[in-house]
Amino acid sequence: MAILPKADKELGQHFLRDQNVITKITEDYKDVADVIIEVGPGPAILSQHLVKYDLPFYFIEKDIRFSEQLDPIVPEENRIYADAVKFNWPEFIKQHDLQDKKIWLVSNLPYNVSSPLFFSFVQVPQIKYMTLMFQKEVGEKTYNREHQKNQMSSILSIALNFFETKQLIKVSPGAFTPPPKVDSVVVSYSRHENPVVPLSEYKKYETFLRSTFQQRRKQIGSVLRSAVPKEKKDDFFKNADVLPTLRAEALKLEQIYALYKSFKDIQ
Repeated sequence: MAILPKADKELGQHFLRDQNVITKITEDYKDVADVIIEVGPGPAILSQHLVKYDLPFYFIEKDIRFSEQLDPIVPEENRIYADAVKFNWPEFIKQHDLQDKKIWLVSNLPYNVSSPLFFSFVQVPQIKYMTLMFQKEVGEKTYNREHQKNQMSSILSIALNFFETKQLIKVSPGAFTPPPKVDSVVVSYSRHENPVVPLSEYKKYETFLRSTFQQRRKQIGSVLRSAVPKEKKDDFFKNADVLPTLRAEALKLEQIYALYKSFKDIQ
């Protein structure tokens, strides 16, 4: 491979070099996907493995410096040089006739925009599978950590509603060039066919969660004071069968669903 461009700190670039991690990522959903899309492929470290599968492969890359590595292995019509944060997914899906395809999205997420990108991926129904690398403390918020208390958050509530999630592999700083200052984690996602909260209600669900978890260590009765009219507060918690003295971070997913349903009922 040609000499790599210097990693761009502003874009959060760290180039993966650990072969075990590369193999774990690039084999995750290779046998069930119809299409592979890689976001932020950089110097084709994962791409060179993903293109070997007998599947259509697309990439979305903001940094055109990597064209030297990417262009020779990806057909011109499948190369998208654009900012993934601002990407128009519905237009892309329609343009490439992917409405009925099962997309596997792969990304070594830039740490500085990992959460916005994750939320945008969730809202694309054709993305059935994801294999994503996060900064460890962010990625861990998207799957249940056994024996971990008080772990509920808005991102976990969204991740668990729409996907079956699991940790695929932990990644140390030494697995990258240049090494980041934090540990990383790769998380695997498989979309639920029938989520409790349908995708059509995503915006409403997200708004409710942001209100609920704006102060996740405080009692939800206090936190939701502005979101729930005073005269409806008693019915709101009674109908959900959830105590207003509980803290948001201590809630179970079933309680989140109950609160969300009760929230919709009082609107």
